[in-house]
Amino acid sequence: MGSLSTGLPYWQVNVAEDKRTEECPEFLLAVNAKDKGILSTPDEEYRLHTWPEVQKLILDNRLDLFQRVPSELRKYLEYTWGLKRDYGSVMNFILSQRLQWNTPITPRGRPFEFEDDLKILWNDWPYGIDKKIVHIVVWTKFDLEDDPATDDLTDKARAEIDAFVLKTFGSRVPRENYIWFKNWRSLKSVQAVEHFHVMLYDPDPAFVNEITKGDVPQIQKV
Repeated sequence: MGSLSTGLPYWQVNVAEDKRTEECPEFLLAVNAKDKGILSTPDEEYRLHTWPEVQKLILDNRLDLFQRVPSELRKYLEYTWGLKRDYGSVMNFILSQRLQWNTPITPRGRPFEFEDDLKILWNDWPYGIDKKIVHIVVWTKFDLEDDPATDDLTDKARAEIDAFVLKTFGSRVPRENYIWFKNWRSLKSVQAVEHFHVMLYDPDPAFVNEITKGDVPQIQKV
C-alpha cells in the first residue's frame, strides 16, 4: 500500500529521505491493513482527537477507532518488535521491567483492597489525542471480571473500577476531566496482565507524577 498524497510505499512515509529503505523493514512486514493505512498517512494530514471526541469514543464503546499518530505508530511497531526479539514477548517486558512483578501473578486480597495489588503507570505509547490529555494505565494483579456473552465487564467489576477511579482521580480532577475504559479482549495488546485505562484532561503535572510515582512513558526514552 502506498500513500495517495505522497506516492510513497507505506514504510517510507514520515521518514527522512536519507533514511528511507527500498525494502520494507522487517518490523513492518506483517502489519495489518488498518496499520498500513495509518502508516501511509503523512503526520501533517493526521488530526488529533479532541477531549470531547475522546469522551464520545469511550462512551460509545468505539475503542477500535483510537489510533496513534502515524510516525509514532511506526516507532511503536519497531519498539514492540524489538521487545519480542529481546524479551520473548511484550508481556515479559511489561512484567519484568515496567511492573517488576513475578509470575504467577497472585493478588494479596480482593480487587482494590491492597495498594500493592496494582500499579499506576503512564501509557507508554498513547493514541493520537490532544496533547493536554494524559493517558494512564492501571495494572492489576487481580482479575477484572468479563461477561463472556458480551466481551465486556460485568456490572460488579464496573462498579469496583468506578469506585476506585472516583477515589483516586475524582478527588483531584474535576469530574468532566477524567474518564476510564477497559479494552475489549480482542483489542488488548497485552493479554495476560489485567489492566484498564484512565484519561485525564489537563491535570496538574504534580498529581500525575505523584500517582505514577515518577514514572516516564517509554516513548520519551526512544
